[in-house]
Amino acid sequence: MVDGPVTVGVDGSPSSIKAVEQGAEEARLRGATLRLLHAYTHPYVLPPAPLSATALPFGPAGEALREMGERYVTEAEERARAAAPQIDVSTEVVQGEVLSVLVDASETSSLMVVGRRGLGGFASLLLGSAGLHLSAHAHCPVMALRGTPKPSGDIVLGVDGSPAAQLATEFAFHEASLRGARLAATHVFSEWSVPLSPPEDESMPYARRPGSLREDEERLLSEALAGRPEKYPDVTVEHRCVRGATREKLIEASDSAQLLVVGARGRGGFSGLLLGSVSQAALHHARCPVVVARHSR
Repeated sequence: MVDGPVTVGVDGSPSSIKAVEQGAEEARLRGATLRLLHAYTHPYVLPPAPLSATALPFGPAGEALREMGERYVTEAEERARAAAPQIDVSTEVVQGEVLSVLVDASETSSLMVVGRRGLGGFASLLLGSAGLHLSAHAHCPVMALRGTPKPSGDIVLGVDGSPAAQLATEFAFHEASLRGARLAATHVFSEWSVPLSPPEDESMPYARRPGSLREDEERLLSEALAGRPEKYPDVTVEHRCVRGATREKLIEASDSAQLLVVGARGRGGFSGLLLGSVSQAALHHARCPVVVARHSR
């Protein structure tokens, strides 16, 4: 895994404080620094388009906003040190558009941790705008706090054989090793998700030998995990090849998990999407924290 701080955006909300406490634990597990970051901009100035983190001076109002941000990060630092006294903590208060500042910070982070919903946005959102934006645009894995994690539960990994799932697989093995948890590698399939291959004899109908679909999908799961058990010999792995709808089955598995790990975008859907339907469903509906694995720089 890429070295770098665990970064948490702080805005003074109860949700961000929970993210700080979880970020402190993740930093402790990794032996990493915890970076607490607050960004502010003038409430009456719309951000330029495209969004930019460039600072714009706005006088006494800016000083008041900076002082408020300093109070937020001071409180957050106290909570972080109470949660994990042995970690190193750095704090930053930055003038700039919040989402752009967080995406920029992700370039040098090993993990971003976000709460369910901060002070801004709409109360009806199941995940706040910062969490959704980071999950789609960050340059490192993003952990979104959802539901109630089961401390003794599995790390559930969604596997579909895509390049994004390979990133998720590496993260999930690493996280399971850090936590001393079992890894439940879960591949969900159905007749509708796997197209039929043309028969060798054109006169033969398109059909599968009974049982061949499950055999093929179990083989895909084993191949997707190849090499990881040797790299992480301390991790116990359970192979789960499940027939059904991917989103529903992964959300169901999250009910007894301590963490659900998915790729940003799998094999289905449209190639231009930054987040696939499975990762979006997990972010909105999972019953435990979710990690969307993204490329680290």
